[in-house]
Amino acid sequence: MRKVIASTYTTLDGYIDEPQNWSFDYRTDDATQYALDLMRRSDALLAGRVTYEGFASVWPTRPSDEFSDRINGMHHYVVSDTLEKADIWGTSTIIRGENLVEEVTKLKQQPGGDIIIYGTGQLTDALSQAGLLDEYHLWVHPLILGEGEPLFRRESKAKLKLLESKTFSSGLVILVYQPEQ
Repeated sequence: MRKVIASTYTTLDGYIDEPQNWSFDYRTDDATQYALDLMRRSDALLAGRVTYEGFASVWPTRPSDEFSDRINGMHHYVVSDTLEKADIWGTSTIIRGENLVEEVTKLKQQPGGDIIIYGTGQLTDALSQAGLLDEYHLWVHPLILGEGEPLFRRESKAKLKLLESKTFSSGLVILVYQPEQ
């Protein structure tokens, strides 16, 4: 069965705001390889509307490399109750919020690679509460922002089991957790 994996950049104090402004200072070749390996395991992207629209405005314009080719070429599932159509980025399908659990359950049962989510929020909370989120890959950066959008909210409440930790020379640590059902 396919896994649903949430891969999220966070600061040491648990904020996720605008990682494009602070995460690149900690990117090493081996961290890039980790991201690529995670992408190679995946053949679908699941995102909320805001992430989908943000990615759709950036990724198609990026120079061709293995990562950008894979993210642009995979099927994109966008969870939204407001989008009328999802035709701005490759092959994309809209999933309405009221159908999220049913549709993701079906996706997990289909043959294929993992389903990747970048970021956390209402989407990952709903999937975790429904028992459909298989792993969190938390990229903890050695940086304190002091304020911003938190990694988790009250609705994120879950007991987790540590599956793996990986430390990079830049101080970046990736923690892989599995929600306990």
